[in-house]
Amino acid sequence: MTVKNRVSMAPMGTNFGEQNGEMSFLHLAYYEQRAMGGVGLIIVENASVDSPQGSNGTTQLRIDQDNYIPRLFKLCENVHRHGTCIAIQLNHAGASAVESRIGMQPVSASDIPSKKGGNIPRPLTKDEILTIVKKYGEAAKRAQLAGFDAVEIHAGHSYLISQFLSPTMNKRTDEFGGCAENRARLAKLVLEEVRRQVGPMFPIFVRISADEMVDGGNSLEDMLELLSYFQKDADVIDVSAGLNGSLQYQIDSCQLPDGWRSYMSKEVKKRFGKPTITTGNIRSPKVAEEILERGEADFIGIGRGLIADPEWVNKVQFGKEDTIRKCISCNIGCAGHRIQLNRPIRCTVNPDVNHWETYKSEKVTKPCNVVVIGGGTAGLEAACTAAEVGCQTFLLEKEGEFGGLARKIAQIPDKYRVQYFVDYQLKRAENLPNLYMFRNIECSADFVESLKPNVIVNATGSQPVLPPIEGLRENIDQEDGKVFSILKMIRDIDTFPEDLAGKKVVVIGGGAVGLDVVEFFAERNADVSVVEMLPQIGRDLDPISKLRMEEIFEKHHVCLMPDTALTKVGSHAFIVKKSDGNLETLEFEYGFVCLGMRSASPVLRELQEKFPPEEVEIVNIGDSIRARRIIDGVSEGRNIINVLKKREYIPR
Repeated sequence: MTVKNRVSMAPMGTNFGEQNGEMSFLHLAYYEQRAMGGVGLIIVENASVDSPQGSNGTTQLRIDQDNYIPRLFKLCENVHRHGTCIAIQLNHAGASAVESRIGMQPVSASDIPSKKGGNIPRPLTKDEILTIVKKYGEAAKRAQLAGFDAVEIHAGHSYLISQFLSPTMNKRTDEFGGCAENRARLAKLVLEEVRRQVGPMFPIFVRISADEMVDGGNSLEDMLELLSYFQKDADVIDVSAGLNGSLQYQIDSCQLPDGWRSYMSKEVKKRFGKPTITTGNIRSPKVAEEILERGEADFIGIGRGLIADPEWVNKVQFGKEDTIRKCISCNIGCAGHRIQLNRPIRCTVNPDVNHWETYKSEKVTKPCNVVVIGGGTAGLEAACTAAEVGCQTFLLEKEGEFGGLARKIAQIPDKYRVQYFVDYQLKRAENLPNLYMFRNIECSADFVESLKPNVIVNATGSQPVLPPIEGLRENIDQEDGKVFSILKMIRDIDTFPEDLAGKKVVVIGGGAVGLDVVEFFAERNADVSVVEMLPQIGRDLDPISKLRMEEIFEKHHVCLMPDTALTKVGSHAFIVKKSDGNLETLEFEYGFVCLGMRSASPVLRELQEKFPPEEVEIVNIGDSIRARRIIDGVSEGRNIINVLKKREYIPR
C-alpha cells in the first residue's frame, strides 16, 4: 500500500450508521469529502465484528456478516477515485457495550465495568474467546473483499482487547490473565487470525492505548512489554492513549498542546522499528512537520481537525494554511453529541460536516441587501454566508473588535484555541468584496434603514446575569475591587499573579463559565471554592471537559459546594445559604460571580416596529435569542441560506 502523504484521518464514531449497522449515504458523503480534501489515508470508524454482543453505540457500523460488503465497497470505490487509501477499524466493545442497547449482559475479561456507572459484564469463557478471535479474522477478510487497503485492530480505549490488556479490568487467573504475556494473549491470537485470513501482503494496523493514564493502569513501559507479545503481525502501530476513565487524554481536552502524545509513538517506533501513527490535538501544520522531521512518527493522525475542515491537507499542500478552519478542541458537537447525547456528530466551527461548502454553489438571483447587527461568531457566520452567495452584506459591530464573547473567552490560557475560529472567520470575511464591516457602531433602526435592508440579522449576543442579590451591583467590577464578573476577569487576566498559593478564591456558579475561572485559578495553586445552586456542578459540560474538571478538582483540592445559593455580596466575602438552610460566610482575596449569561437585544424591538415583516425579514440568532454555545449561533448563522430561499432570493 502506497500512501500519497503522511496524513491519516483517525477513526472516530459518527452515529451516521443505519439502524441495521449498514453504512449510510451520510457516511459516504462524509468520508468522500475528506478524501477530496487530500488526506492520504482514511481509517473508518470502528465496525463491530460480533453484533449485538460486541456493539458499541446505537448506530455503529457492522462487518460481522457478508450483507454489509456492498455498501462498504461503494465507500471504498468513492474514496479511491480521489487517490486516497482507506482502512476500517475492527472492534468488539466488550464491557463498553450498553446492556439496554444490545439486549444482553456485556462480556469482558472479568466482571469489572469499563467505566464508572457502567454495566457489570460477565467474564468470557475460553471457548467464547476463541470464537471472537475467529470473528475478527472473518471481519478482516470481509474488509479485504470490500476493497479496503488495510484493517486496523482496536486494542485500546477500554474496548474488549484493551480490557484484557489492562490490569484495571483483567483479574483472570487462567492463561488470559495475570502476567503481561497472558494479558496480551487475546491480542496476539486476534492478530494471528487476521493475518491468516487476509494473507501476507495485506497491511494490518493495531491501535493501542500506549499509556492508560489511570491509577493502576498500563504505563508506556508496560505497554511496550505487552506489545512485544503481539506486534509481530502488525505492520503499523497506531499510538493513542487513555481509557474510559481518562477520556480527556483519549479525546484530547482543549488545554493539551499540539502533538502532545508524539513521545509515545517515538518510543514504540524506537522499540519495534515499525511505522507509527501519532495523534493528539494536532492543529498546526508546523507541529505536524516537526514531529515527522524528528522521526517521532510516520503518520500524522488527525481526527477532529478533519471534521472541522475536510480541506486541511489541500490547504497545507497548496499554501493556504491561513484559511484552515481549525478545530478548537471544544468537544461539543463531536464527543458531546455522540457520547453524551447519542446524536450524530456535529461541529462547532463547521455547520455541515457531511457536505462542507456546497452551499456556495447556490447564488441569489436578484439583488438582496443583508444587514447583520453584531460581529460575534454567529453574526460573522451569517454575514460571510450571505456574502458568499451574492448578497450585498453589511456587518455592524458596536465594539472595536470583531469576535464577540468568543474572542474574550480565548484570552483564558486554556481556551486559546477558540481564537482560531475568530481568526478564520475574519480571514474569510477579508476575501469577500461584497461584505462591508463596520466597527464602533452604535446601531439604530434609522441607521439600518439607510442601508436599505431586505434581510436583517440580529446577532447582538449576551451579557452576564446579575440577579437582585444584596450587595452584588455595589461590589461587582468596581475599580480596585475584588468581586469580578467573567468579563472583568478576562480584561484583568494579565494582572493576576502566576502563583496564588494560599490565596482564597471563591467562584459563584458551577456552569461552563464559572469552571473556566476555577480552572484558571486552581492551576495557579489558589485555594478555590465553587458554589452552585443546582445539585450538580458542571451539569451541562461535554464529557471530556467534565472529566478534565474532575481531575482538576481532585488534583488541586477544589472545595465543591453544590445545592448552595448566594444570598449576599460583600467586598471580601460572600454569604451563601446551604441546602440545610444554614448560612455560611466565604471570605476571599478574589471573588467571581459567574451566574451565566442572558440575551441582549437592544435594538430588536425597534427594528421590528420600523420594518414591516412583509417587506423585510428580521431574524434573531445566537445568544441574542438565548445564551448558549458557539455551535448554536454558528448553525443559525449558516441558516441565512434558508431565509434567503424563503424570500425567494435563492431559488428553492
